[in-house]
Amino acid sequence: MGKRNSQRKNAAMFDSDDDSSVTSSSTARSDLMSVSGAEDVQFVQDSLLDQALDALDEKRGSTREKAFSSIIDAFNSNMQHQFVEKKFATLLHQCLSSIKKGSKKTSAKEIALASHAIGCLALTVGCGDNAREIFEESIRPLDESLTSTIDVSKIPSLVECLAIITFIGGNDQEETERSMDIMWRVINPKSGSNVVAVKPSASLIANVVTAWSFLLSTVSNLKLNSKNWQNSISYLSGLLDKEDRSVRIAAGEALALIFEIGVIDKFSAQSDNASDATQEGSKPLESYIFLQGLKGKVLNQCKKLSIEAGGKGSAKKDLNSQRNLFRDILDFFEYGYSPDISMKIGGDSLQTSSWSEMIQLNFIKHFLGGGFVKHMQENEFLHDVFGFSPKRKYLNNSEHKMSGGEKRMFKSPNSVLNKARTQLLNKQRILSEGRNFGHYAINHEDA
Repeated sequence: MGKRNSQRKNAAMFDSDDDSSVTSSSTARSDLMSVSGAEDVQFVQDSLLDQALDALDEKRGSTREKAFSSIIDAFNSNMQHQFVEKKFATLLHQCLSSIKKGSKKTSAKEIALASHAIGCLALTVGCGDNAREIFEESIRPLDESLTSTIDVSKIPSLVECLAIITFIGGNDQEETERSMDIMWRVINPKSGSNVVAVKPSASLIANVVTAWSFLLSTVSNLKLNSKNWQNSISYLSGLLDKEDRSVRIAAGEALALIFEIGVIDKFSAQSDNASDATQEGSKPLESYIFLQGLKGKVLNQCKKLSIEAGGKGSAKKDLNSQRNLFRDILDFFEYGYSPDISMKIGGDSLQTSSWSEMIQLNFIKHFLGGGFVKHMQENEFLHDVFGFSPKRKYLNNSEHKMSGGEKRMFKSPNSVLNKARTQLLNKQRILSEGRNFGHYAINHEDA
């Protein structure tokens, strides 16, 4: 009964549109005023996350949506290791409960938020048993949702979640290729017989191709199925002729990556090793010739897109990005030069020198949004992925150096921290009055 009352209080917090209604669901701590500022911040963050987690049990969909948004914001603003250590399994299964078909009446927005929360959870735990559990528990619900959905608005978040959990928790190339196949069927349903056919929008195609490329960037030993690669390159080449620039850019990056990892070179080696002119022996040579023809076609398309004068595509602001990208692709095709990217993160510089690294960095940056800098500074998993060693982010006295947003959240008079402290002091005052004047008065005389 007590737990249910607590959940109702937490739900009320997420139902209200007034930020001043935020309350603490944790029991009063008599030593709150004596702990350091950093501990205050962590205590309040954990308290808010506990409230949000409880609110995911509520029947009202809008309450759950607000709770998921709160959880995502918390994971973006800080590395929530303490919370994850205690509530990892609970959060994962609450997210999956919102995604699984028929478990609740869930909106597309809730499914998208739950999917994103799983991705944030995976990035927080990094490689290890927890990441593996996320992958094993999530792969089937994500596959079923993507296979059966007719609401395209939730597909991008489901695909991005699938990409992140596979990137972190997938054990081998076979699992990566399975996830890539699931994505490919979303935009090319002919390759999957039981997929609900939904005409993909330009933005959906761009999102799926980008996620597919993100996983392809991790593949080291290619399976040389010439038909599949011919179909993939042909499809991507067709996307270069589409009106939408985001589609052309996503397809161009995917094609550059395909050639960087050596698809055509591997078929060339196979054709050279063919020992006779039998029909079976001539197949690698035929595949190589066909792929070379496709590469020539792609090269001509890239030349046109690198000098496009404008007018083909609605987003004119992307024209320069398109030109620069396809110039880089031409340099790579003709001279073997990969793009060198330098990105400032805080006071540090992160360098990438290949299509694979660039695609991974851009995808992670897009997924984390406003939490990208925080994670790049403090997430050890991402440090390992990108070989990035940031400067110390803590002062010598171990006081956490807050961002502007954190200062507003925890230091201002109307901050969550000050509100929680005021509520706690009021509760302690009431208890004190009870001790002094009520039944538990210390100095009362016996009758």
